[in-house]
Amino acid sequence: MDADAIERVVVLRHPVERVWAALTTAEGLSRWFGSVAEIDLRPGGRAFFRWDDLGQESVATVAVVDPPRRFAFRWAIEGLPEDDAARTLVEFTLEPVPEGTRLRLVESGFAQAAADVGRSARAANSQGWDAELAELEIYLDATG
Repeated sequence: MDADAIERVVVLRHPVERVWAALTTAEGLSRWFGSVAEIDLRPGGRAFFRWDDLGQESVATVAVVDPPRRFAFRWAIEGLPEDDAARTLVEFTLEPVPEGTRLRLVESGFAQAAADVGRSARAANSQGWDAELAELEIYLDATG
């Protein structure tokens, strides 16, 4: 397993356009990715996420917007000061498949942090993405 990255692939029973909207709109994101989301959907734009149940917030910078195929943002590495320059890149790639949409998530850049911090952040985010991707599937299935 790559110590620098997390990778998940899921097949969602929904068209690419629906999955894209869930990933890139404040309305979609706030239904599965945290409690509140704001997003300025352009490279260099700001994204904000808050998880009320965890008492956590995160600010990200949009890196790639290539509708409806690729969306990426950079955000802080957990355990480092918020003003630290090190950021991970979270990249979503969507591909239409007969069953719906294949979503590939890769979060990379943990190796920028000291080994113990990077390992801890990667482990926390790995669990987080498992939970969040399950929430994404539940949200999409519940809304049709």
